Amino acid sequence: MKKNIFLPGIVLVISFSATSQIDLNKATKNIKKDATKVVKQAEDTYKEATGQKKLTNAEVVKGLKEALTIGTNNSSSLASKVDGFYGNSKIKIPFPEEAIKVKNTLNDLGMSAQVEKFEETINRAAEEAAKDAAPIFIDAIKGMSIGDGFKILKGADNSATQYLQDKTSSPLKDKFKPVVKNAISKVEVTKYWNPIISTYNKIPAVQKMNPDLDEYITLKAMQGLFTLIADEELKIRKDPMARVTDLLKKVFGNKK
Repeated sequence: MKKNIFLPGIVLVISFSATSQIDLNKATKNIKKDATKVVKQAEDTYKEATGQKKLTNAEVVKGLKEALTIGTNNSSSLASKVDGFYGNSKIKIPFPEEAIKVKNTLNDLGMSAQVEKFEETINRAAEEAAKDAAPIFIDAIKGMSIGDGFKILKGADNSATQYLQDKTSSPLKDKFKPVVKNAISKVEVTKYWNPIISTYNKIPAVQKMNPDLDEYITLKAMQGLFTLIADEELKIRKDPMARVTDLLKKVFGNKK
């Protein structure tokens, strides 16, 4: 009889405990949910008070393009100055890699001054071409299609520049090459190149060489400009003073 008396009580206690535990778990979840909501509301209130309104993807894309446009203008201006390429070790165009034997051989023959002058001249060609680079690059930026702007915004410090380079390099090269060709003619690159390559090719038993200078200088000039644009992008991302428009302040000041 005693077992029969206590058994219903034990079942009742266990049932009550289980129900209480379920209610406690539910209450805990609700508390967490409410706390998250309160924090979110506080963040939104702070952002509204400080002008940090929620960004849309369209705004982010517009901001990225604006940053690249400003970066391109600044980079072209820097690169087009005297020694913009030649005096900047980061983007200075070296003697063509595939013809490095030409350089070494002619240096051994006492023609280092001519080699040096040629290297200077190909950099002068890049500097000259950079004067007309901005409109070509900016046109590519305007036509660039960006799906997920937030992905680029929250990516590496050169993500926008890298995206531009990946998506537009081929058409950019087609439009930029005639500009480079004109610059090569203007600074008379071939005047310094022809004696060098002619002398080398007359040496017995050497493999004849004659690199495509138009192609070489075009690619190197583009690489140099992309490097400078990436530097400008980094400034805008890291330095509030470099965010010279309201849109840049909104997009890059609120990316986190």
